[in-house]
Formats: sequence, C-alpha cells, structure tokens
Amino acid sequence: MPLVNTKEMFKHAYEGKYAIGAFNVNNMEIIQGIVAAAQKEKSALILQVSAGARKYASPIYLRKLVEAAIEETDLPIALHLDHGDSFEICKQCIDDGFSSVMIDGSALPFEENIALAKKVAEYAHERNVTVEAELGKLAGIEDDVNVSAEDAKFTDPDQAVEFVERSGVDSLAIAIGTSHGAYKFAGEPRLDFARLEKISALLPHYPLVLHGASSVIPKYLEMCNQYGAAIPGAKGVPEDMLREAAKWGVCKINVDTDLRMAMTAAIRKVLVEQPAEFDPRKYLGPGRDAIEEIVQNKIKNVFGCSGSALK
Repeated sequence: MPLVNTKEMFKHAYEGKYAIGAFNVNNMEIIQGIVAAAQKEKSALILQVSAGARKYASPIYLRKLVEAAIEETDLPIALHLDHGDSFEICKQCIDDGFSSVMIDGSALPFEENIALAKKVAEYAHERNVTVEAELGKLAGIEDDVNVSAEDAKFTDPDQAVEFVERSGVDSLAIAIGTSHGAYKFAGEPRLDFARLEKISALLPHYPLVLHGASSVIPKYLEMCNQYGAAIPGAKGVPEDMLREAAKWGVCKINVDTDLRMAMTAAIRKVLVEQPAEFDPRKYLGPGRDAIEEIVQNKIKNVFGCSGSALK
C-alpha cells in the first residue's frame, strides 16, 4: 500500500467519533515502536515530521524509514509535515512525496494566514495531498515553535468558519487550552469544551486537530526523574479529556512529548542500572519498547482508533 492522505481516515474518524493518532518521529526506533503498536491495534496512522526532525535526521532518511514501515505492515499511513511555516517548505515536502502537510500561519494576521493556507492548499490538492492549517495560538515550546502564555490565543469559532471556507484547507488545528511541551497547565487541567462544541457545530463533518495533546504520563515522568532527570512539575492533558474531544469533531490528536519522555525514561533506566553498558542497541531497544507501549495505550484506550486500518 502506498502512502495515503488523511481524507478517508478523517471521514471515518468523524463518523465513528474517534481520533487518529499523529505521532512525531525522529529516528528508526521511534518509528518502529509506533508502527508496531499500530499494527497490533490494526490502526490507521499519521507519522509526522517537524522542522527539528528534518534538521536532525534528513527528510529522505525519514521518508525511507516510513516506506519501510508501509512495506512491512501494509497499514494506511500518512506522512505529514508538522508546523510548516512557509509555502516553500510545504512545496518541498509535497514534491518529496509527503501525503499531507501543515501550513502554520497562526502567527500571521488573519487575512495573511488565509492567503498562505489557500496557496498551499491549491498546490497540494493538485497533487492529491491534504492540508492542515492552524487558527489561534498554542502556548509552549516544540522545536522551532515558541509561543509565550501572553501571546497565546484561543480560536474564534466564527473566524474558524470563514477561514475554512476561504482557504480550502482539509483540516484545522484549533486552540482550546492545550499547549506544546511538558508544562501545559500551571493549575488544574482545563480545556474549553464549550468553544470546541461551538466550532464543531458551525463546521459539521469537518475534521479538527489538537496540537500539544501529550498527557505527560506520570509513570514515565517519575521514571525520568528517578534516574537523574530534572523535570519537576510537568503536567499534561488528562487522557479522558482527549477521549471527550474526539466526540466533538477532533479527528487528529498530536503526540510528541509523551514519546520523548517514555523513550528517555527507558534509556535512563538502563544507563543508570547498567553503567558498564555501551551498546546502543541495549538501551535503544528498551526505548523502542516504551514507545510501543505508550502508543498502543493511546490508540486503544485514548483515541479509540483500534481497527481503523480496516475501514
């Protein structure tokens, strides 16, 4: 099966009130762990590449690793550009074989964001590539994305309708209280479900996207800190909130921080408990297993997308 775009998987997700997991990838072990979990759950899958991943691993290496995953599993997999910040980078990824791209003009004025998204959508649609855009600003830090709490802005529902109609993008990332990174909430976790429900009602059958949706699983946070990390007070989005969001038109949920934390926890444990070990396979292997464990739980118990590969 070749790479697929997100159109059909989102259609089924919306109708089934579940979300497809979109997992950021940076190396072979992360891809292998994610794909192994998806294969066990027979789940459709979005593997996404950020600007940081492109710099670290090179787009061609990542694309070939994803092609290997498709050949090995025959799962419906979309290869997605995460947070593309210009027409040029989106065009390059489309030309390189990506099946989905995100153009992030959320830092631009409303009219400029629409114009940029429309330009990308027109180029992408001619090549059977789907496009995600963003309206509103999420706080936090992820690779090259850095937005202060003061600059964060929730998505306006009426603007969302206008944006979708005028830009022609296939999905829209909205801001309802999630944020990038490991420190998502200073107090009690809270998402603006009233805002989400209004946007969903105004855009029926239209797929919405949540960025900054890692849950900062306590098990892995505690393991990281137990074995020498310094990540005090990290707090993510409760998993029951993510499951609820999927019932209101959220068809794609992004995960990055949780993957990093799980892999780091497993690696730290090996290096602390076995200080004489220097074979990378001996610590990257457990890191890969941790990725698989956390992704399988997300697919099965949080996003509800087990079996979506069969639709």
